Amino acid sequence: MMTDMNMNEFLNVLSSKEPVPGGGGACGYVAAVGMSLGNMVLALTTGKKKYAEYQDEIEKLIVRANDLTKELAECMDKDAKAFKPLSEAYGLPKDTDEQLKHREEVIAASEAPLSMMEVIVEAIGLIDRISVIGSRLAISDAGVGVQMCKAALNGASLNVYINTKLMKDTDVADDMNTRADELIIRGNQMAD
Repeated sequence: MMTDMNMNEFLNVLSSKEPVPGGGGACGYVAAVGMSLGNMVLALTTGKKKYAEYQDEIEKLIVRANDLTKELAECMDKDAKAFKPLSEAYGLPKDTDEQLKHREEVIAASEAPLSMMEVIVEAIGLIDRISVIGSRLAISDAGVGVQMCKAALNGASLNVYINTKLMKDTDVADDMNTRADELIIRGNQMAD
């Protein structure tokens, strides 16, 4: 599992010819780092007299930020789990109707990048709130966290679009593309 790798191991495998991690794993990693920066701002703010009016909210946000960081890190493994059969599906035979149907089912099952995008948009919204109530001394860290999540969001969308481009079921593909488009618009507006 990628979440068990140290950073050097992850980067070494990422830069190799191995199919995973790839862009999806990198997006999950970058988004988790971005959310961690938001959580750092909360850690620097909690218990400070200057921000006492937000203390209850900060405590709740710390819990949610920890959960989101874990979810985003887990997106790396979910992406790898979804991509492995997907990459194998590209090489599946297409000689019979049954083979074509199986190949299409595997390709259509690639929801991992879209799910990742949903979690990233939530993380951007959380960091946005953190930037309002968090320590002014760490506001740039919140900004860096948002920009990392924004990059991961836009990167994950590329994986959605490449997968939907190959789908025969255009209704499913169109639905996934529409959902991705909406997440990109909302996430980028919040980030900007």
